[in-house]
Amino acid sequence: MKGQNKLFIAIIIALIIGVVMGGVVHTQYPDSAEGFSKNIKLLGTIFIRLVQMIIAPLVFTTLVVGIAKMSDISMIGRVGSKAMLWFITASLVSLTIGLIFVNWLEPGKVMNLAKPAADAAGEVVSNSKGLSLEEFVKHIIPKSLFEAFATNEVLQIVVFSIMFGIALANMGEEYTKPIVRALDICAHAILKMVGYIMWFAPLGVLGAIAAVVATNGFDIFTVYAIYLRDFFFALAILWLVLCIVGYFILGNRLFELLRRIKEPLLIAFSTTSSEAVFPKLVEELERFGCNNRIVSFILPLGYSFNLDGSMMYMTFAAIFIAQIYGIDMTIGEQIIMLLVLMLTSKGIAGVPRASLVIIVATCTMFGIPPEGIALILPIDHFCDMGRSMTNVLGNALATSAVSKWEGQLDKHGGDM
Repeated sequence: MKGQNKLFIAIIIALIIGVVMGGVVHTQYPDSAEGFSKNIKLLGTIFIRLVQMIIAPLVFTTLVVGIAKMSDISMIGRVGSKAMLWFITASLVSLTIGLIFVNWLEPGKVMNLAKPAADAAGEVVSNSKGLSLEEFVKHIIPKSLFEAFATNEVLQIVVFSIMFGIALANMGEEYTKPIVRALDICAHAILKMVGYIMWFAPLGVLGAIAAVVATNGFDIFTVYAIYLRDFFFALAILWLVLCIVGYFILGNRLFELLRRIKEPLLIAFSTTSSEAVFPKLVEELERFGCNNRIVSFILPLGYSFNLDGSMMYMTFAAIFIAQIYGIDMTIGEQIIMLLVLMLTSKGIAGVPRASLVIIVATCTMFGIPPEGIALILPIDHFCDMGRSMTNVLGNALATSAVSKWEGQLDKHGGDM
């Protein structure tokens, strides 16, 4: 744990240094802010790319090994059904919390911001045109495993890995033992790489934070104070709900789980990427005592189907835009919107600004001007910090809960 604490402290220090550096550049050297931001952001880019480099092989090897080792196919169905029950329930709760609080707090009616030009949302609006049913199916089913690997399409890799793992589980141990052993060794080698890559996390955090503060300064918090306050208040309620449910299932061990995942939570918050902490989360959940087969099976699914923070943000942001334009939606319309978001948001992990793209598509569907997304683009980075961290918490709780339900949660845990 000493190494973990050193890394955690290093990340906190890097976070503070990044804010100070960005603030100094923004206030003292405004002409250099853009160039500084572009260059310092490379530290964050390098860290994210190092992590993305190992996401696809780690998901593939851990998921295939996890399923192949479950010689009892009924166990796969049982664990999968429990996981999907958690995912669907958590998604509905997250969407509903966002809907309730945006209607109660009404941040859009308080701010009275100027309406953006029709082309103000730029690339985000244009990207939303691809969210048809056909594109959604293509996004789920891989045309080629190698293409899915090359583009880090997590959901496509999950689909192939599940089918491949089930096939291996049905072939008999005498045939599959060498393949499963080889993939197991690969998975452990990749997890070893995680330890090396995580020591670059403080530099990545410093670069990401310094860049956004240098570009936007501290005024952005003042301008959007109401929106940020209301969103993070709703997010806190979601955390409270998740932790209460976690406590009922895990008891006092919930606090041990939170202690173990504090580092992944902080990295996700700082880098706005829940994907960036996937390998580290696998490692910490196994140390917590979760069965490695269940972790290998549930966590990749969670990254595609269990994005609690992103789900809450979608209803919050969509209704916020409607409020700015003075569009009053009936309860029935909002419930339909909730169900639409429930379906269209699945499988968006790893897609840049995926939440915004889904919001734009939903706004268009319900007659809300999609260019309104431009109003929240300047603070989306800060909102993304909160929702990325919440996604990590939700997946950690889901994996731990299913392990407990299966009687596969080691009471003592332990360092690996």
